[in-house]
Amino acid sequence: MDVEKLKIDRGATQTRPRGRKGRWVGPLLTLVFVGLVFWFFQAQILAFIDSWRLPEVRTQRVSARTGAAAATASGTSANGYIVARTRAALSADTPGRIVELNVQEGSVVNEGQVVARLYSDEYRAALQHADADLALARTTLERVKLEVGSAEREVDHSKSAEKAAQADLDQANSNLALAETQYKRAADLVTQGVDTVEKRDLAKRELDNAKSRVPWAQANLDTAKAETAQSVQRLAVAGAAVKEAEGRITLAQAARDQAQATLDKTEVRAPFDGIVVLKDAEVGEVVSPNVQGGSNARGSVVTMVDFATLEVQAEVPETTLVNVKLDAPTRIWLDAWPDKSYPGKVDRIWPTANRSKATVEVRIVFLERDERLRPEMGARVVFLDADQPAGQPAPSAEAVILVPQEAFVRIDGADQVFVLERDAARLRRVTLGEDRAGRRVVSQGLSDGETILLGPPPTLRDGQRVRPRN
Repeated sequence: MDVEKLKIDRGATQTRPRGRKGRWVGPLLTLVFVGLVFWFFQAQILAFIDSWRLPEVRTQRVSARTGAAAATASGTSANGYIVARTRAALSADTPGRIVELNVQEGSVVNEGQVVARLYSDEYRAALQHADADLALARTTLERVKLEVGSAEREVDHSKSAEKAAQADLDQANSNLALAETQYKRAADLVTQGVDTVEKRDLAKRELDNAKSRVPWAQANLDTAKAETAQSVQRLAVAGAAVKEAEGRITLAQAARDQAQATLDKTEVRAPFDGIVVLKDAEVGEVVSPNVQGGSNARGSVVTMVDFATLEVQAEVPETTLVNVKLDAPTRIWLDAWPDKSYPGKVDRIWPTANRSKATVEVRIVFLERDERLRPEMGARVVFLDADQPAGQPAPSAEAVILVPQEAFVRIDGADQVFVLERDAARLRRVTLGEDRAGRRVVSQGLSDGETILLGPPPTLRDGQRVRPRN
């Protein structure tokens, strides 16, 4: 008997069990790997499966729109900004340093009010000098006018003296003629023996006296005439002095006006009633009306706006310009206060277009104003039809929900929409309002922020899962 064949091989016995266990290790690892992959990529895998299984739909988030937004759905509209037709950047007419600034942003100023002052001591001294020169010229004129008066009186006196001298000369000549007549008569009577020689001699003496007074009277007349000529000449000189003094006054007045104008240039005044919207410089800074590159001077002191000329500057696309007419009524909503509208009308349409934007500028004036209007505010304008006057009551400021027509389905005679809840489409009955340019107002059944389906498939059922289109 071969005992060796009955011998147990322990090495072979131990190897066979290990080989049977090893056959389960590979599948187990594969299963674990697959499980981990599914765990980590579960969302992507399910999404991939849904992309094949679930219907794809278009969605839209609904929102409650104010009167401004809702009104644009029924008319041509455009965005713009409030601007002022009358706006000015104020600057001094002469370079200088600001020493006084009387306004700030928001200050209400009247036409002619001094907004700022520049350093003006030199100009004020020049004005005082001009005032002194003008006063001196006026004093000189008064003095020469007094000289004219004195010269006129001297002329009158000289002419009076000349008349008196002429009268004396006439009297002397008359006396001479009388003395000659009396002497001739006395001489004839003596020759006839009628009268005495003494009377003839007396007449001869009277004749000689009369002859001597004539040259004296003539000399007095010549002197009076010379004095009259001198007085007239002095009067002419005084008259020329008056004209010269008047010319000096005109010159001094012009110099004074120039000095005043130069001083006035240091005052920055408001050219119209308005409100200061921007301070461009502060006290101590230098301003100049002719600022060039490299200069540290400011070009203006403040910028002011006439709020009575506020209007809307809107950019209307060329494709909708046909709906914009001059004087057409409009409604204006401010971005800052979208619940209130303002009536307006189209005032101007620009004669040229903006090629880069494909728009045309349109200006709309306000028919009503209040304290809310401010330059550079954003605004939206709705251009109304001619039969819709701008003064009519504004659309309700209450927020409404507008839904495209393609979202509605009619089931069992009722208007309904599919509302997306998570990934399921839920039917919702709604109450519809007016139609606005292809959209319907939903008065009941929807809330702000909900998501609805647009153009749902005919086979879609309530509660069915759907896949929103990206």
